[in-house]
Amino acid sequence: MTERAIAFSGTGGQGIQLAAKTLAVAAMHEQRQVMVCGTYGGTMRGGYTESTIIVADQPVLSPPTVDAAWAALVMHHQGWPAVRRLLKPGALVLLDSSVFRGEHEGLGANVVEITATEFATDRGQPRTAAMICLGAFCALTSVVRLDSLLEAAKGVLPSYRAQHAAANVEALKFGFGLFPAARVPAWTPSLEAA
Repeated sequence: MTERAIAFSGTGGQGIQLAAKTLAVAAMHEQRQVMVCGTYGGTMRGGYTESTIIVADQPVLSPPTVDAAWAALVMHHQGWPAVRRLLKPGALVLLDSSVFRGEHEGLGANVVEITATEFATDRGQPRTAAMICLGAFCALTSVVRLDSLLEAAKGVLPSYRAQHAAANVEALKFGFGLFPAARVPAWTPSLEAA
């Protein structure tokens, strides 16, 4: 059995919870087992927010709060110390270097930096930075396929925000296109064939 615990971290308003939900739904589209646990501070904008997503090829055994993470998507430095402590040796860490201001040298992790917030702003869709990060993360790990991710993005928004689905889909495609090959594949070929 293979389980992948992934920590998402940022601040309220960046789209961390939506990105986590999108990944979870995409994994379910691929018949994977999923557990998501999101937390956020008392403020809607600017407070610390995190989500842990566990994706597995069989029923999930890990609790929703984990002691170690296989990978992390970090959009702000505010929660970095907590995420850093969770990282397994060799973990993949995707950082939004447009916003992140923290020390990440000497981690023993595969750190990849992208300027997601800058990309999103330049594209005229500043609220899509988390989706750019998610697309890039999925390209780097192959945790889910792009088609599953795009399908999930169309259905996870509440009805009063449905008008943003097209922008999120484009942001996911953009982020996914930043990396032509997985650097830290989530699944072995034998698991993919199953």
